[in-house]
Amino acid sequence: MATTPAPPQAPPKPTWDPRRPQPVFPWLRPTIRIRLTLLYGGMFLIAGILLLSIIYLLAAQAISTGNQPLFKIVKFTALQVSSDNCPAINMASTTSSSVPLPDFNNAIAQCVDHQRQAALDDLLSRSLLALLGLAVIAFAFGYAMAGRVLSPLGRITRTARAVAGSDLSRRIELDGPDDELKELADTFDDMLERLQRAFTAQQRFVGNASHELRTPLAINRTLLEVHLSDPGAPVELQQLGKTLLATNERSEQLVEGLLLLARSDNQIVERKPVDLAEVAAQAVDQVHAEAEAKGVTIRGVRKPAVVQGNGVLLERIALNLVQNAVRHNVPEDGWVEVDTDIQHGQAVLSVSNTGPVVPAYEIDNLFEPFRRLRTERTGSDKGVGLGLSIVRSVARAHGGHIAAQPREGGGLVMRVTLPI
Repeated sequence: MATTPAPPQAPPKPTWDPRRPQPVFPWLRPTIRIRLTLLYGGMFLIAGILLLSIIYLLAAQAISTGNQPLFKIVKFTALQVSSDNCPAINMASTTSSSVPLPDFNNAIAQCVDHQRQAALDDLLSRSLLALLGLAVIAFAFGYAMAGRVLSPLGRITRTARAVAGSDLSRRIELDGPDDELKELADTFDDMLERLQRAFTAQQRFVGNASHELRTPLAINRTLLEVHLSDPGAPVELQQLGKTLLATNERSEQLVEGLLLLARSDNQIVERKPVDLAEVAAQAVDQVHAEAEAKGVTIRGVRKPAVVQGNGVLLERIALNLVQNAVRHNVPEDGWVEVDTDIQHGQAVLSVSNTGPVVPAYEIDNLFEPFRRLRTERTGSDKGVGLGLSIVRSVARAHGGHIAAQPREGGGLVMRVTLPI
């Protein structure tokens, strides 16, 4: 008799629960709210006990002062009375026969009221002084305790500032009670871990893409140059080869721009002193031949402005700005002004040029990839549309920024500001 096969067993459930374990008694968790409640409640209780103790002592001293005898009998027979605290009794106690009894009693009542009022005034003044002293102590103690409670936030802030400076390997690793601050720190550490993995993957992709994209383009360029070097090649083939070589060169520029844009989006880890004046001079030298061919004059005053950064990327900033200023210029009598200086504690690279009129609402679009002024994405032979995008990315990576402003009569004024 055939036996029926047993039904397939379900796969075992994972024994590891990725969710955060919940405490047995969540209301006993030492949260920030509970700790601050206990702290402020304890401070209020201690301050109240101290204030009551001081008031009790002052009241006891006032009562002791008020219980002092108002007068003393000097002669019992003549009922001569003297008082240091009540001059009215001294005036009224000449002899028992000359002073009526109601007047003498009124004098004693006035002295009692005067003594009570003096004791209350003394109690009030001393209580105010005690309250002022307790307020100073409470503020100082509260400031110290608030700093102690909020010290983990300072640690989180310092770590976030270090991460903003491109050190993704930093972690908070906050120890202490399992409260809201520790939960925030652990969540921030998890986020940093994921960001570090993402940036590592991006760098690996950029490296692989750099090799995979450059190699075939370099092979194509070599093959085209070999065919163009053949003197027996037909004219049509040579013309086609030149066209393909120009297209290949444009593709290489596009790939280089994309890779540079991807690399410059991150912060600069290794920084060295770089003089913007020297960087701008090198950029001007590289564009000088193209400027002469277009009839554009390059001028400017380049003062020393040393910043901390990557010299190659900073040179790319100056080169892109100067190239754009030369290429997008007027056909005749055009000029480009390249200046460097230190203004308000920051290094400034300024590139101004003559050129077509640029509307103010088009300024932001110029910094977007593949965006050109009133042209299609592939309708211009002046570049690949990544120059200003790379400039903005590199400036941000160095902690600076770039601003553009239209000139009267046409052209632009580009200002790159970098921290010293």
